[in-house]
Amino acid sequence: MTTPNDDNPDLSPTSPGEESDLVSPTAEGEPEPIPGLDGVPVRWYDADRTESYTRITPFQEKHDTSVEFFYKPVTLSSLAVALILLAYVATTQDLLEEGQDKRRMGVYAAIAAFLTFSMIQFRDGPFIRPHPAFWRIVLGVNLLYELGLVFLLFQDLKTARVMMTYIDPKLGVPLPEKSYAEDCRLTARNLWNALDIFCIAHTLGWFGKAMILRDYWFCWILSIAFELAEYSLQHQLANFAECWWDHWVLDVLLCNWVGTYLGKHLSSLTDRNTLGMKTCQYFEVKYYEWRGFRQTPGIRPKARRVLSQFSPHDFTAFKWGTATDFTHFITVVALLAVFLAAELNPFYIKSLLWMEPDHPIIIGRLAGVFLCALPAVRELYQYINDPRRAVRMGQHVWLLLATIVTEFLVITKWSKGQFPEPLPVRVRWGWTIAAILLVLYPTVQFGIPSARRYIRKHRRKGKAKAL
Repeated sequence: MTTPNDDNPDLSPTSPGEESDLVSPTAEGEPEPIPGLDGVPVRWYDADRTESYTRITPFQEKHDTSVEFFYKPVTLSSLAVALILLAYVATTQDLLEEGQDKRRMGVYAAIAAFLTFSMIQFRDGPFIRPHPAFWRIVLGVNLLYELGLVFLLFQDLKTARVMMTYIDPKLGVPLPEKSYAEDCRLTARNLWNALDIFCIAHTLGWFGKAMILRDYWFCWILSIAFELAEYSLQHQLANFAECWWDHWVLDVLLCNWVGTYLGKHLSSLTDRNTLGMKTCQYFEVKYYEWRGFRQTPGIRPKARRVLSQFSPHDFTAFKWGTATDFTHFITVVALLAVFLAAELNPFYIKSLLWMEPDHPIIIGRLAGVFLCALPAVRELYQYINDPRRAVRMGQHVWLLLATIVTEFLVITKWSKGQFPEPLPVRVRWGWTIAAILLVLYPTVQFGIPSARRYIRKHRRKGKAKAL
């Protein structure tokens, strides 16, 4: 029996949302039932809906069968526990002493109640590890952040800065923009001084991007595009002004290289491979055999089984196919633009709201977008490459796209009058040439061949009619 993945070899045979995740109603080894009565097709209202070939397993019922206990429905029990905790916290005087900020506690309780509803009632996404409920909570956090951005979109910058002091009283104070282009001499001392905690964060960030995109060339294109974006926007944000060796040596060839390109020195110093992509390759070729917790003998194997619950259930390699057709080209360009916006937005947010780069809000935003992007890009890949099964865009990619665009709208609104310096002429010319090439490439690659095929087709039809 063929599977949907036989038609698309790019998808993993055990990708979430595919037949391997379903609890098959037919036992293994049994022949597939023949539709109809004795091979004769029947009308839809005569079909027996209890037969296995007519039964449809809903998306919400896909789960990891190796830990069946954690997939039993406990919605009423969860509701009872949540209400008991809510009543206890709201009525206990020890927790709500006189003078304590009850408004803050109320906001926390409302967020907890919403995330509890998200965990129980939201639809499942493409991932089932460590548990679908975890990714439902991630979706709920994304929705809360999007609602907060929509609220901020209707506020002016001054009001937003005052509101931030309700979250952290230390905010609301103007911060000087730090420039990294004061001494650009290429010396060992300058290189050593440029190495700080942000280099580690930069490296981890690119490791995460490799896990999200799962494509070597995509990561490198994004890396170079981000450095060019920093060149283009350094007239607005001083911390984008860096020395040339900071851009191309520390950022691209060191931090990005360590994050997405690391020598495989254990076997050969000359056999280079990407750290992020090596992890993707490991998960791609890894042999997955999931046994139930009860079927795992011994304490150590059980402990390893518990830890493996936080690893992928399976892994799908991404082949974006930029040059295959116009749809894939537009998808890759749009994804690149969204990733650049997601990378640049926090720099503007921290500058406009006077936040330090290591403020918990900024760190939380970066971590949240990373978690949201993992299932979102997986949904986008299946939506583009398997449209017969992914009939609509997934909820994670839809909401994350709305979040990034809303962030951009908020920044655009608040930036009026904040960055008076005009766009440099050389930057304007550079992006104009890039836009021309971006239009010229699909025209030559896809437009002209399609036009030739169209003309040849109509010429053949004309000749056939003449005969």
